[in-house]
Amino acid sequence: MAKKETPIQYGQLFDSISICLSKGLGAPIGSLLLGKQPFIKQARRFRKVLGGGMRQAGYLAAAGIYALDHHIERLEEDHRHVSQIAEALKKKDFVGNILGPETNILIFEVCNSYTPVSFCNKLRQHKILCMPISATQVRMVTHLDISAEMVSNLIQVIETL
Repeated sequence: MAKKETPIQYGQLFDSISICLSKGLGAPIGSLLLGKQPFIKQARRFRKVLGGGMRQAGYLAAAGIYALDHHIERLEEDHRHVSQIAEALKKKDFVGNILGPETNILIFEVCNSYTPVSFCNKLRQHKILCMPISATQVRMVTHLDISAEMVSNLIQVIETL
């Protein structure tokens, strides 16, 4: 979505694709595995051998179908939110390299007056959650439950730091 490429264009690049329905699409659980029939057959076997699978999962499948039918187009909103947050972070001297952003996931370095942990703790004081993922990096994710108002609030907090 972020690059205006279609699922068919992505599918032509790979032998298999795994899609998480809960990240960004708002389904409570679930993922899809796409590939040629022999690959899917082997993947199903591995899943069974490793104890994967659920019984009576139709209601969860219905939630996944709903997410696919109703939430794909709104991913652009999440991408826009991440870009707005990245622009605010670029102006701060405690932010180093910002990866991307190309999706609803923003990964960036913090330095100088913050560590990833102290930065995330500072935002937590404002009821904003993010995650330190290394000794130098923080991860933020926008999704279905993140509103434009929440993004605006985050940007205002970033501007005060």
